[in-house]
Formats: sequence, C-alpha cells, structure tokens
Amino acid sequence: MNMNLYGHADSWLMVDCGVTFQSPLKPEYTQASGSSVMARDIFDVVCADPRFITAQKDKLAGIVITHAHEDHVGALPYLWQRFKCPVYTTAYTAEILRRKLSRDGLAQRMPIIEVSTQQKVDIGPFNVEWIGITHSIPEPHALMIRTEAGSVFHTADWKIDAKPITGQPFNASIFKQLAKQSVNAMVCDSTNALRLGHSISESDCYQGLLELVEGATGRVVVGCFSSNIARMISLAKIAQKTGRYLALFGRSLENTVSAARATGHWPQELEVIDAFHAGYLLKHEVLAVATGSQGESRAALSQIAQDNYRNLSLEADDLVIFSSIIIPGNEKLIDRMIDLFHQRRIRTILAEDNPKPIHASGHPCQEELILMYNWVKPQLAIPTHGEPQHLKANADIASQCHVPRSLTGLNGDLFIIAPEPKLVKNAVKTGRIPLQN
Repeated sequence: MNMNLYGHADSWLMVDCGVTFQSPLKPEYTQASGSSVMARDIFDVVCADPRFITAQKDKLAGIVITHAHEDHVGALPYLWQRFKCPVYTTAYTAEILRRKLSRDGLAQRMPIIEVSTQQKVDIGPFNVEWIGITHSIPEPHALMIRTEAGSVFHTADWKIDAKPITGQPFNASIFKQLAKQSVNAMVCDSTNALRLGHSISESDCYQGLLELVEGATGRVVVGCFSSNIARMISLAKIAQKTGRYLALFGRSLENTVSAARATGHWPQELEVIDAFHAGYLLKHEVLAVATGSQGESRAALSQIAQDNYRNLSLEADDLVIFSSIIIPGNEKLIDRMIDLFHQRRIRTILAEDNPKPIHASGHPCQEELILMYNWVKPQLAIPTHGEPQHLKANADIASQCHVPRSLTGLNGDLFIIAPEPKLVKNAVKTGRIPLQN
C-alpha cells in the first residue's frame, strides 16, 4: 500500500497512493507471523494513514501514480477528497482510475492529467520525467524527479523483461544515460532482492500454460491476478490455439480487459465470450479466468470450489490452474480451497509445482538489481517496497555495485537526500486506517 512523499522548497509531491486487502491495522498481527488474529481485527481494505500530508494539503503540489496496481492506486478514490490536488498518470492507469471514481461520483471532480513516456512535467518545484519500464501491467513507469537541490530515480515496481507480451521490451540504454546525469539517489524496489538470478519473462509463461491446456480433456479454469493483462492475453491466444472459448469470471477481470481495450492494449482479434455462456459449452471448449487465486471467500474461484458459482459448475477431472504466487499469509485460505476441489476429484496445479513456468513475478531479482545499479550509478541507494530483510539485501547489492552509501529505514523515517544524506528516525507519525470493514 505505497504512499511516498518527496519534499522540496516547502512543497510536497506524493508518489502513489495504494491499498492492501484483508489486513489488520497493526502489521505485526498477521497470519504470516503466526499471531492470533480475530475476525474483528481484519479489514477488507486498508491504506497508509495520510494524516501528515492531510494536515498540510495546501503544500501538496500533486500526486503521481506510477501504474495501475491496487497497492499503488487503490486508495486514491477514498482519499483524494482530503488532498484535492491534480493527479498525474498515463492513459491506462487514468482509465482504471476513472472507472473506480465513477462508482462514487468523483470522475468529473478529480483533475487527472494524462502524461506519456519520456514526457517531463513541472509539478510545483519538482520536474518529473516518466521513464518506461517493464512490470506485470500495461504502462508501468519509473520516475526521474529533479529539483534545484538534486535528483531522485524512483524505480517504482519493475523487472527486466525483453518479451513482455504487452508494451515495449525493456530498454537498457535509457537507464545507462542516467549515469551521465549524476543521480543523487535511487529509490528501488526490493521485493525479490533475496532471490538469485533473473526474473522469468512474462512470455515464458505462455508455453507452460499452453501445454497444460492442451493436455486437459475437461474444463480449465485459471486463477490469476485480475490486473495481469499480459497473462490474460496469453490465455486468450491459448484459447484460440486449442479450440476453446475464453470467459472471464469476476468483475475486476472484466473491468481490466475493458480498460485494456479502451486504451489499445488488448489485441482486437482475441475474443472473450460472455461469462454466462460458459456453462452451456462442451467441457473441452471451456477456458476461463477467475478472480480469487489467494482464496478470497467472495471471489469467483472460491465460489467455484464450493460449487455455487452462477455461471459454471466443475466436474471430476476438470482442471484448475493457479497462475499466481501464494502471497504469505494466504496459505491456509488456498489450502482450504484446494481441498474443496480435491473432494470433488477436480485436479489442481500450483505454479510452484509445475515443471514449466506458469507465473512470472513483476519484480527484479538480484542480477537485475546489479545491472540497474551499475547502469544508473546513483550516489545513494534507498531500498523500498519490501520487508526489512529485503531492504537489507537490496542495500548489500548496492554496496557490491560500489554505490557510495545506502539508507534503509522504516515507515515514518525521513530520508534526507541533499545536500548531505542522512536518516531521521520517526520523523513522521505513521500507521494504517481502514477504508472498508
């Protein structure tokens, strides 16, 4: 649930404004930590407490959204009324955002300024450049934030993908050019900093999924994250190749494909049928994508497991594919759902158990971090987007790449970048607030 603030010349710039789901307000009480969590302590939608910037919203020059994942954009429809400043983002993210806003009647009130790759925009005292990067969603961007005091390369979420299915391949030359600009600090994604090697390309998932669908004699349902347009394009191509029809189970899947069509990211030749028709097809004609790969109780996949989904009922020897990671803390929910499938003799395949890749992370592993640090050559590394162990691993990689200094801290710490780097602990009171019970 990202919410970053950059300050300069008595002004602030917010980068991203996201949410998390099914979480407590105290992060130490999580299923992953083994602590006991009461149902009343879990909230459907949670975001970072914005009280610090709300108290001085007149100094907030603007909000920049790097891409359309919920942990980067999801809180904005709830919180914008507290800020009431312009929002800058690209066309696809703007389309997703406007659809969210239309539910609350805010679509005409929020000033959304669409920008394009390599465009530079002055937002108060900040000059922001949008740099195209590869991730697991259309139009992801890193940012170069320049001020009179210094510059920051904010990576946002990224990976190096030479064959990303949708969007342009990763272009290293852009980042090599940054080294000539004396970047003061690189604020970098640490999600996979503990993983050796290089992340898998999104296009590598196509072959693994194709083989599973080709080998299936019954219905196939694939659980994946609803924002992953590239995965859905791959599955639509597989449906065409195997004589099946692609159906989408879940409102968020329908919405993201519709947004992709509206912004030119969905190939026109790829058909998606009405979900209602899936139940009337022969079993070997069905290929469906369903929300709920993390075991969410109200999502389509959970309803299918309980055999009470309105559009489809599975039978023995049908196949359910989990084309997603298991997010820590969700193991019990997923195991419970898999048990329901097995009780009805419905086959299941987890991404981690399949010999060929059927899921690709959208974040950089160690080799990619090494390459980026060596290309950009920042004076300071600020690892972000991870737990303490991930931040430390990222900082260690930066040191190995001869980055002169790293600063690692916690939410609420102040990272001073210029004129002299230093870390001020607990500079701002932070926390979490519920957006939905």
